[in-house]
Amino acid sequence: MPSPAPDASRRHLLAATAAAGLGLLTACGQSSRADSAPKASPPGGSPASPSAGATPGPSGSATAPPSARPTKRRRAELPRGGRELFPRYRLVGFCGLPGAAALGRLGTGDPEQRAAQAEKVAHEYAAGREPLPVLELLATVANSTAGPDGAYRSRTPAATIRRFHRLARDRRALLLLNIQPGRASVLGEVKALRDWLVHPDVGIALDPEWEMGSGEVPGDAYGHTDGHELTKVARYLSGLVREHDLPEKPLVFHQVATSVVGDQSALRPQPGVALIKSADGIGSPGLKRGTWHQLVKDLPDGLHTGFKLFYEEDAKGSRLMTPKEVLALRPQPEYVMYE
Repeated sequence: MPSPAPDASRRHLLAATAAAGLGLLTACGQSSRADSAPKASPPGGSPASPSAGATPGPSGSATAPPSARPTKRRRAELPRGGRELFPRYRLVGFCGLPGAAALGRLGTGDPEQRAAQAEKVAHEYAAGREPLPVLELLATVANSTAGPDGAYRSRTPAATIRRFHRLARDRRALLLLNIQPGRASVLGEVKALRDWLVHPDVGIALDPEWEMGSGEVPGDAYGHTDGHELTKVARYLSGLVREHDLPEKPLVFHQVATSVVGDQSALRPQPGVALIKSADGIGSPGLKRGTWHQLVKDLPDGLHTGFKLFYEEDAKGSRLMTPKEVLALRPQPEYVMYE
């Protein structure tokens, strides 16, 4: 049984907010793989239409004239070019969900303005790299109540995901779909998002502190995952990358305490997937540095690092760390996320 979380009051608040604030947005067990989800284009764009000089074939389909040369498709790339995230880019962005202000900055104000602000903040963290803005949208949210299927989670409707995917496209940003699984299967929640993950600008972020075992309720204690489960998710994403010839896909896992991710040595990097361990936790700059050093100690090979800041909670009784202070951490975070 996991030990009680040190910030239990905040966890109860967030779980309750999710359950109450998402009533109009989500329904427990509702699939986010809507029939109207956008279809992935083949690498290089949409399917080619028959050429002007085509003639009907035996079955009535268009057949290109013998002299026509096949058009070489351009391989899909990341929003700002290339097919690998690191070391070219530094990822910086906001997380949240509309209608649930307690769940992060992305859920407050006008989404367009928040995306523009994320772009501005991303440039403050460039430090020799190209900034790549990120919108981390909560796609599966842990609830303090069981719901009809007993999974203690709600799924964000496809319409909301589509809205933020279009916004990310407009801003040439990455969309990360965050999963707080409750008692649901983590891999099952990832697979439910497949229609989005086949796009070159969509990745996954996992919040294992909200991954509950049998008899556990979100908000009562920290949840838990391990290197074996993370590897399974990475392997699934790697398969999508290979099948659809996609650029490298980010897989972030936020970690608030050492107990949240067990058997980290079992984590195995997979082709086409950038694994990012993001140090979570609320507190003063000194406390956050302490958590950082604890979590990045003995970091496995092939694992990139991330750092999470909280606009309101970090500033209570202290202050928010500056970009200069965050960039002074070693190893230097490659993903910086604000909640």
